[in-house]
Amino acid sequence: MDTRQAIIAEIPKLRRFVRALSGDAATADDLVQDCLERALGRLHLWRENTNLRAWLFTILRNIHLNQLRRSARRPRETSYDEMPEPPGQTAPTQSHGMAIRDLGLALDKLPDQQREVVLLVGLEDMSYKEAAEILGVPIGTVMSRLARGRESLGRLMDGETANDTASLGDAS
Repeated sequence: MDTRQAIIAEIPKLRRFVRALSGDAATADDLVQDCLERALGRLHLWRENTNLRAWLFTILRNIHLNQLRRSARRPRETSYDEMPEPPGQTAPTQSHGMAIRDLGLALDKLPDQQREVVLLVGLEDMSYKEAAEILGVPIGTVMSRLARGRESLGRLMDGETANDTASLGDAS
């Protein structure tokens, strides 16, 4: 598979990740398009034998962060109903759909740093090393953010409510 085909193969994963971050399908599609345009325009900068997937996700994350800085706000209501199911998933039942909605609401309550790691490792099935490369942090930081994020998600899914995100461990 050549590099352009490998990039095309990553599009569904890029879309799913940024939809979960942005909360809006149209915005997510625009961000993915910007990512692909930037990646293809700068393909000469990508080094052979390095992780293409991590490079693409890094570009996408940086574009998303730049957009957040420009807008100076982050939507808290994410429509997880519009997110495509990962490949190989069966049609959701009503209880499954409610669980997905609850998980989406809980994800929205996580601090950004924890949410990114949970999405990269949990949803996109990336290794700690890949997530660390994308986020530009050490593997240990990924592991601790993931542990705190999973713990917070567990509490939120069990119905424990927090009055603010401070109780969710915003530390990196």
